[in-house]
Amino acid sequence: MADEDFMATIDRLVAEERELRARATGEGLDAEGRERLRDLERRLDQCWDLLRQRRARAEFGEDPDQAKARPTDEVGSYLQ
Repeated sequence: MADEDFMATIDRLVAEERELRARATGEGLDAEGRERLRDLERRLDQCWDLLRQRRARAEFGEDPDQAKARPTDEVGSYLQ
């Protein structure tokens, strides 16, 4: 998968996250919406981490396709 494909996935997830956050501020979210928002946050952390890995591999002459997604509990604890 190319970096552009990762960015398209990230853009789609961010759009859904923004929609849920807007609803949370207005009418509020039910339990399903809150769980979906938490899932989106975890998936976004994972996607950004994978994209960073791919770019670092490419920068140092390694194959970006060898980057592997790390578990969400690992990448979710990174400080931004």
